[in-house]
Amino acid sequence: MLRRLAGGAGLLGLAGVLQKNAGTALGANPSLTLQGNLPARAKRVIFLFLNGGPSHVDTFDPKPSLLKYEGQKPSEKLYREGKKGGFMPSPFKFTKHGESGLEFSESVPHLARMADDVSIVRSMHTDVPNHEPALLQMHTGAVQPTRPSLGSWALYGLGSENENLPGYVVLRPSPRTVVGPALWSNGFLPARFQATSIITRDMSISKLLPHIRNRSLDRATQRRQLDLLGALNEEHLQERGGDAELEGEIRAMETAYSMQMEATEALDLSGESGATREMYGSTNFANSCLLARRLAERGVRFTTVYYTNDKNNQPWDTHKNHNEGHKGLWADADKAAAALIADLKQRGLLDETLVILGGEFGRTPFAEGGKKGAQPGRDHHSTAFSYLLAGGGVKRGFVYGSSDEFGMHAQDNPMHVQDFHATVLHLLGIDHTQLTYHYAGRDFRLTDVGGRVASGLLL
Repeated sequence: MLRRLAGGAGLLGLAGVLQKNAGTALGANPSLTLQGNLPARAKRVIFLFLNGGPSHVDTFDPKPSLLKYEGQKPSEKLYREGKKGGFMPSPFKFTKHGESGLEFSESVPHLARMADDVSIVRSMHTDVPNHEPALLQMHTGAVQPTRPSLGSWALYGLGSENENLPGYVVLRPSPRTVVGPALWSNGFLPARFQATSIITRDMSISKLLPHIRNRSLDRATQRRQLDLLGALNEEHLQERGGDAELEGEIRAMETAYSMQMEATEALDLSGESGATREMYGSTNFANSCLLARRLAERGVRFTTVYYTNDKNNQPWDTHKNHNEGHKGLWADADKAAAALIADLKQRGLLDETLVILGGEFGRTPFAEGGKKGAQPGRDHHSTAFSYLLAGGGVKRGFVYGSSDEFGMHAQDNPMHVQDFHATVLHLLGIDHTQLTYHYAGRDFRLTDVGGRVASGLLL
């Protein structure tokens, strides 16, 4: 009895894998349809993640008071813990753009031209100003590992729109991503909700998808072998009352077989026009953004693009020479991110695709002293930072929330990570309080016992 009860939820998931149920997405969790999901405003998510924490006061949150009080030291606990210099104004000029009049710094000119298509959240905050726990919380809702990621929860709730591709894909230029697979893990969810991670530093198909093709067998022979193996595995599964790991293996083999053709085509940028390639740029982040658009076109539910490299696993972690580092990083990220939003809009995909841009926290409004002749930097800052969102049911040309006059603390409409996750799930048509999974004796959810949908941000 215990064995059968433990496998019950998994068997429901397996039905979604092995059968095409009318009216449901491929691999969807059938139990959620009984609870009544919300009207979906977005079908998919592209999360552009800037590892290390980009500065909010140099991009999307102008703070003229930093110039007025330049060099003065804040008299509060947050500052004393940092042991840093005084207020440091942004060297980048802020101006209003578009009919909406959204303010952007001159370090993000391409995103500024998209002012009437995006929203800026200026009141983000998280619990810990250290990379590892902040990264985990932004991705999984918890500061410790082993919890399922946002993408895994979305896939668990909605399934995939394309049986020939993974429903959740991670694009990262370096295998040395800080924290690593725990950021896109399925955690205690069934194994088939784990992301497929692709290293993008070499864009040749043989490197993006190593060993994707069988060099010895044709597709018909592979299909016969897979059918036989599937039958044996299903019999094995039934004898043991269900096993989430085995279910994941069954699904993984089916997906790998299907990916031989469709994934190869989806990840091949050679067919893109010269104008499109020029619009995005030629950097690794640019290529990954373009790949994310191609995956969105083909029904991938959730794609995360990481901004990492082998030289600096947290390139936005500008503890020294901040002004120059910030400028150089955004020269790359700004162009590619804006191109993705414009490209999705031109193709009629933006309204149903939620694009998110941000990191695990922001940077301090005050200076961190330069070392060995280096110019000052900005330290980690978790109590106020900014995110940019576009498409997928969010307002356009809109600012949600605010930080205080120095950018030190979230002030109006503060958005905690749990609120952010609740809002993303809401846009996908999921009530975050209903998206649960029973594990270790209790029901878990992405937002734990918190989470408030930012209704003022939504169309």
